[in-house]
Amino acid sequence: MDFLGDWEACPDRRAAQNGLPGDPSNYPLKIMEKLIERVQKSQHGFLDIQKAADEVLAGLPAGESYPVAREMFSSEIHQVRSLATFILGRLSAHSPESLAFLKQRVSPDSDWRVQEILAKAFDRYCADTGYEQALPVIHEWLADSHPNVRRAVTEGLRIWTGRPYFHEHPDAAVHILSALRGDPSEYVRRSVGNALRDISKKHGYLVRDELQRWEIADKRIEQTYKLANRFLNKQVEDPPVGHTNSV
Repeated sequence: MDFLGDWEACPDRRAAQNGLPGDPSNYPLKIMEKLIERVQKSQHGFLDIQKAADEVLAGLPAGESYPVAREMFSSEIHQVRSLATFILGRLSAHSPESLAFLKQRVSPDSDWRVQEILAKAFDRYCADTGYEQALPVIHEWLADSHPNVRRAVTEGLRIWTGRPYFHEHPDAAVHILSALRGDPSEYVRRSVGNALRDISKKHGYLVRDELQRWEIADKRIEQTYKLANRFLNKQVEDPPVGHTNSV
């Protein structure tokens, strides 16, 4: 599909650029229909939506990307909202309004597929910002009252120790995740437990040491514990020589 050609030829776009009557809120969705039709027929939904987001961004002037994504997110079609979320994730490191939109408007979306892409979008923000530099925003999102915001972090950064900074500081990842072991949302607790289980494959000594401190009489914490402990039945390797906590 030639997205750029369709975009440039759109009458509403040309009218808007020339100050003539036209509805700039309509032309993005008109063109998106072609992309969404293709995505709906695909067997690789997330990957195709991500590719479509790349096409949209390649065909748009820089200043038009955020307004178009914001307009797309008003769609009733979850693929269009997913597409908007991918675009916002790509913009978020350099666009405070895009990051705020993800947190405030995307997180309440009821479609689980949109929430999966929100997690990917947050990871994109961290990757583009730098994971260490993104730590203040990571902590801010983890302290948010909405479980989908918290879960976007815990799930989006999996596997945490495969990400820069956390690869060098796995104890920091364990510490951050463990703070949510008793989260009121089961949705978040499952993500936390699974993320710690991921880390335990290569850093079992860190996860086991952390789990030994948990009060598993608490039912919420017990659930997270069982998930995090799943791969720790085998003998755990000794800590590396010279290992010290970075937290």
